[in-house]
Amino acid sequence: GIRGSSLIVNLPGKPSSIAECLTSVLPAIPYCVDLIGGGRLEVGGGFAAFRPKGA
Repeated sequence: GIRGSSLIVNLPGKPSSIAECLTSVLPAIPYCVDLIGGGRLEVGGGFAAFRPKGA
């Protein structure tokens, strides 16, 4: 959903379900952010995403 200029992504509570949902949702997020007029954030190679064990 969208509230103001924020993109809201609701996720399920189970880590394995989160991983399954994000696999489908993440590719669309840059396009959604562009649609609501959001900026871009570039990160270097030293950035690592946090993923809990089992996700």
